[in-house]
Amino acid sequence: MTSELFQGITPLHIAVENQNISLVHHLISRGGDVETPRATGLYFRKRRGGLIYYGEHVLSFAVCTGNKDIISMIIDAGASTRVQDYRGNTVLHVLVLQPNKVAACQTIDLIMAHNAELHEEVPLDMVRNIRGLTPFKLAAKEGNTVVFQHLINKRRICQWSLGSLSSNLYDLTEIDSRADNMSVLELIVSSHNKEVRRLLEVTPVKQLVSLKWNLYGKHYFRLLILLYLLHIGIFTVCCLFRPLKDIPQNYTQSPMDKTIMIEKSLRESYVTHEDNLRLAGEIISLLGAFIILFIEIPDIVKVGAKRFFGHTAMGGPFHVILISYASLVVLLFVFRLCNVPGEIDVMALCLVFCWCNATFFSRGFEMLSSHSIMIQKIILEDLGKFMWQMLIIIIAFSTVYMTQDPTSIPPYASFALTLFYETELISGFVNLPFDPTIYTPPIVCVMHVVFASVVCILLVNLLIAMLTDTEWKVAKQKDLLWKFQMVAIILMVERRLPRCLWPRFGVCGLKYGLKERWAFSETFHHLTVLNL
Repeated sequence: MTSELFQGITPLHIAVENQNISLVHHLISRGGDVETPRATGLYFRKRRGGLIYYGEHVLSFAVCTGNKDIISMIIDAGASTRVQDYRGNTVLHVLVLQPNKVAACQTIDLIMAHNAELHEEVPLDMVRNIRGLTPFKLAAKEGNTVVFQHLINKRRICQWSLGSLSSNLYDLTEIDSRADNMSVLELIVSSHNKEVRRLLEVTPVKQLVSLKWNLYGKHYFRLLILLYLLHIGIFTVCCLFRPLKDIPQNYTQSPMDKTIMIEKSLRESYVTHEDNLRLAGEIISLLGAFIILFIEIPDIVKVGAKRFFGHTAMGGPFHVILISYASLVVLLFVFRLCNVPGEIDVMALCLVFCWCNATFFSRGFEMLSSHSIMIQKIILEDLGKFMWQMLIIIIAFSTVYMTQDPTSIPPYASFALTLFYETELISGFVNLPFDPTIYTPPIVCVMHVVFASVVCILLVNLLIAMLTDTEWKVAKQKDLLWKFQMVAIILMVERRLPRCLWPRFGVCGLKYGLKERWAFSETFHHLTVLNL
């Protein structure tokens, strides 16, 4: 077991980790190998029970200590600065993951200075690991603002300066989503690390997001809002004027059924001019549902269902509601085509889902965006904690009334009715259903007391406290969450638009000696940024 934990570790690794310069020098002078040995034991594995992650190689151990003398000594002894471990991480990747961020930046400068002497075609800071992340992107994914800003400044080119004013060129090769499917903007949105949001305050990410939002992000998104509202508006009108007819003479129904109209058959539904107008609206609604599924399903496959549905910035539960709505519209078409009864149930769910999903589009407005996020957090977190505890008590109610006559107390005739009635009871809309003329088992009285004490008093007040806490947390980060939503909306719009409709900013960088890259100037911030 010990060999599995410390497999590959050498005395040179240990000497480097202890920063024993004299011992490191002695081992190297005696022929110690600085390039081949790799500490591959479980103790040094990342996310596999290991306690430390130093990147396996002797040089990786050295850069993690930050001792410049040891680093230079090992490189001079023949260690390569471009070595990669089992995760494909170079020494720069490993430095991004270290807790001492200031020391990591200093060591990055030292390593890159040594690597510059090799004149490699691909710079060390552009080498990708097995997940396709460069050190720059890894810093963004981990929310390491210090290293991220440091790497940006290393790529910055000063165009001119005049007193306190200066014009700088910023390379957006890995930041802008135009030329990179795994850009920094994508990593910011997809990450669950809250520290990642602070990258939106870093130049030039802040300026790039603002420019994209003002030039086309908000305009395309608001056009999408109008199209969606037009679509659900047409669908709602079609539902209001759905084809109905009076019940025939031979229609059989129970005494409690007060139905006076039923759905028309398929042949009877499209006869008059008004029916043809409704048919046009139904075709538009069906096409809209197919378009929604055609857009949403590829995004699920690309991003992953867990991250797609569970991530607040990407829409969270709203995507579930939207896909459910589109699927039910298609199902409604099948019901109408096959004359299947029960069309009204599906139609009612469609109307609820489509209008509830309209709340998703409030994120496109700064004043309402925080409320949209708060609603998502309430649905995903607060209400979930409340509902499962209430369901347990309602299940207990149902088991007690299973032996009773369903007609004696109608609200408890089935589990669905019990759930509906107890929800009304919590809201205070109805009184407790108790009939003293009917024998009631003593356990029912106990259950009612427990329900009133636990659900109506304790859990309801606890839910109010959780809602207040959620609102306070969201309000505290209101400005940062708005910028976060801007990035999410921009990326969503870009995924749904052909690349030819994305505006290109500024002028070609050839005049600045930047080859075919594009540059534009922000005079308000006295900033020139580079857009690939």
